Amino acid sequence: MTATLDANPGGPVKASPTAFREVSTSRKVRNNLAGGIFAACFVLGVIPLVWLLYTVISKGAPALTDPNWWFGDAYGVDTTTQYGAGISQAIIGSLIQALIATVISVPIAVMTGIMLVEYPTSRLVKPVSFMVDILAGVPSIVATLFIFTVFVIGLSMGQSAFMVSLALILLMVPIVVRSTEEMLKLVPDELREASYALGIPKWKTIMRVVLPTAMSGMLSGIFLAIARIMGETAPVLILAGPASSQVQTNPFEGGMTSLPLFIKDMWSAAQPASDFYYWGAALTLIIIIAILNIIAAMLAKYLAPKTK
Repeated sequence: MTATLDANPGGPVKASPTAFREVSTSRKVRNNLAGGIFAACFVLGVIPLVWLLYTVISKGAPALTDPNWWFGDAYGVDTTTQYGAGISQAIIGSLIQALIATVISVPIAVMTGIMLVEYPTSRLVKPVSFMVDILAGVPSIVATLFIFTVFVIGLSMGQSAFMVSLALILLMVPIVVRSTEEMLKLVPDELREASYALGIPKWKTIMRVVLPTAMSGMLSGIFLAIARIMGETAPVLILAGPASSQVQTNPFEGGMTSLPLFIKDMWSAAQPASDFYYWGAALTLIIIIAILNIIAAMLAKYLAPKTK
């Protein structure tokens, strides 16, 4: 197609109105068809999520309105037939298990991510990266059975919340390693080179320049990893031991319950009152995970590098 230009000495060259053809009907049809397919796929993806949230909220909301729900425990209450028990023991147990896993796994994962990005010539980079990929694909039940075989049976350490945290560490480390690695790769090399030009050693450049620049994305990845491990069921079902109806704060003793374990116990009871508790616990778990995601988004926005 050639455009017809109008001569306009001394002024800009203008294209003739006939220079551009009208979009053909077939192209409009294909464009509308593609838009319709994308919209249908979006709706199909959203419907299960909305349905899930509606079901959990409608069935779990009555439990959350009970004043005793958040701060009371289930001691002395038959949760299969009686209402009014709290689940503070399960909330505290989930938070303790996630906290232990976070405190141990985050330093290991962050240091590993730093090595993979900042020391690419090291002989350890390829094998470590390969092992992280393998660990990222390990199902939670496999990690749980490994901890159970090595520590609970092999070393006779018994079932406890700490054993649960060890399994969660295996699941959390690869997530944090990959998120740290990707965030460090986004740091411009010019920042590193400018620091080196001032005579600043590499380790201090990493601590003072690279990490602060990537911190917002790294924290987002850490909080998303925490949200993921809090919903894991296999570790708590196998490694926690019998659930207690009271608040248990010692991670090295058995009996510490958690939200996934509480949900499983109530569902297995199959009694009228148990529906009230496991739907309420499910909604509580969703709320906690949503709060963690909101915190991650807020930290990412607050700690993001300020640009003018």
